[in-house]
Amino acid sequence: MATILEDYIAKHPGSAQRHLEASKLFPDGVTHDTRYAQPFPLYMTHGEGPRKWDVDGNEYVDYVSGHGALLLGHSHPAIADAVSKQVLRGTHLGASTEEEVRWAKAIKALMPSIEKLRFHSSGTEATLMAMRLARAYTGKDKIIKLQDHFHGWHDYAMAGSDRSAPGIPEASWGTMVVVPSGDLSAVEDAIKRDPDIAAIILEPTGAHYGQLPFDTPNYLKGLRELTAQNGVVLIFDEVVTGFRASPGGAQVRYGISPDLTTMAKIVAGGLPGGAIGGKADIIDMIAHRNDPDWDNTHRVYHPGTFNGNPLSAVAGATALEMIASQPINQQADAMAAKLKAGLNEVLNRLEIPGHAHGIASMIHVVLADCDCGREICTMSHAKISETTASPAVTAMKRGLQNRGVDIMGRDAFLVSSTHTEKEIDQTLNAFQETMTAVRADGLI
Repeated sequence: MATILEDYIAKHPGSAQRHLEASKLFPDGVTHDTRYAQPFPLYMTHGEGPRKWDVDGNEYVDYVSGHGALLLGHSHPAIADAVSKQVLRGTHLGASTEEEVRWAKAIKALMPSIEKLRFHSSGTEATLMAMRLARAYTGKDKIIKLQDHFHGWHDYAMAGSDRSAPGIPEASWGTMVVVPSGDLSAVEDAIKRDPDIAAIILEPTGAHYGQLPFDTPNYLKGLRELTAQNGVVLIFDEVVTGFRASPGGAQVRYGISPDLTTMAKIVAGGLPGGAIGGKADIIDMIAHRNDPDWDNTHRVYHPGTFNGNPLSAVAGATALEMIASQPINQQADAMAAKLKAGLNEVLNRLEIPGHAHGIASMIHVVLADCDCGREICTMSHAKISETTASPAVTAMKRGLQNRGVDIMGRDAFLVSSTHTEKEIDQTLNAFQETMTAVRADGLI
């Protein structure tokens, strides 16, 4: 009987061939770190709804969901139509457009905390601008960041990351204060100890969109009170959770209004795009005041060739207007609940240590037992990280791909509104077969 790895190699010769060519062009042969895989990554050709196909003709139920951007699934007809029409009208008009106004209104309609906003081309740009605005607004230099929380790959965001970061000057990290995730007293101590704290930035459901969660409702409430009392800007990074944790993101789900919110992924309807929004007086640090002394010394400069570009604007506005008016989130959340319950049932039936946890349409699988309620996992972050790095999890990812299911990273299922009970049942059958194969390979 073939091993999971042997089966993977046999089923994907076209991907293996393309990877050889790509390895001469790109570092590791890939254009995004999470697509790196041994012995080679898969090469996809197209997608429709909850499914996609690779160069060898294999079909997959897709839970990568465009790295979380595709809440409405692949190639949604409404978005495809809007973008196709806009391509013919112009991809870059080098001017302000009505489309960017429509896009901004669609965001504001879903997130009440946002009074004004500015567009970017990525989530990394948005978090960089959030930190800069907070520093400019408060006149202070330091930003608190929670350990392992991901805010893109710019120098400041990499402080306290669980990724290596050579090439970043230590001086950059001198303005970052890293504290343990979910520890409110650590934040309070940092603020009291250092009068130069401008802001705190965090993923509001925990590191890696909830892979490493905390007591979300109580922590966010305490954080909001603590930052308000001390004049510290509260930044929610809702690049993944925005419009997915609820139509209005984690902030609406938990009833917490941050001062600034960063967005990308779903916000642009599956095209490149990001945004920073929040209190008008903070966002207006970008605005001209027609006072040379102030503009030259205090105003935050912000160009960006593709900011608010018409293609991303029409895609984003179309997607967000649908989220506001249709049961998009309800469908995704319902299918995610069915999937999560099924994954836990399979692990229990096979007597394999492990569980699935998560909120809304975001699910994480941990191959270790836990007595949590399967929504906010209470296992230690160290234990979750240890199991996620295990060979068994790598085999789980490969085994699912061998059986026509592709997941985000190695442990996550990001469910779209186009997944139906048919896809969930297919996924659970594949998961049971995969975990049986992982055991047969001697990895659990």
